[in-house]
Amino acid sequence: MQEENDMIRTMTIDEYEAVFDLWINTPNMGLRGLDDSKEGIAVFLKRNPETCFVAVDGEAVVGAILCGHDGRRGYVYHTVVHYNYRNQGIGTALVNAAVAALQKEGITRVCLNVMESNEDGKHFWTNHGWEKKDFLGFYSKSITEKENLPLFETEKRG
Repeated sequence: MQEENDMIRTMTIDEYEAVFDLWINTPNMGLRGLDDSKEGIAVFLKRNPETCFVAVDGEAVVGAILCGHDGRRGYVYHTVVHYNYRNQGIGTALVNAAVAALQKEGITRVCLNVMESNEDGKHFWTNHGWEKKDFLGFYSKSITEKENLPLFETEKRG
């Protein structure tokens, strides 16, 4: 395995298929047909070219984090590490890279959502000092008919 610093690099759209494969094979990712399509991720990466990262082992993508900001707050989405590579510091390295990139862009607070059914995700984030804000409500509204595209099913394979 490579050194941790050599494993993390900025994500490009060329890695979409490998990252999508990680997402689709990880339970509780909450993927959406429009936002998480190749076209949707291309838009996100264009808007956030320095804040999204992949972890690689040789040529294989073994982890990823989508991260962006609106100029005020940072947001983390779809953090994933391949099951065979967990508990080796890769998730932590991805989060650290994303947070450092946000700090470089002047962002001082980062937010994320974790599905209630995602026990692994909840443990990861709380073990890394992130706090659940029970006093906040999460609201959402579709503003396009395209939003009705199906959710991607995620299941653990292999």
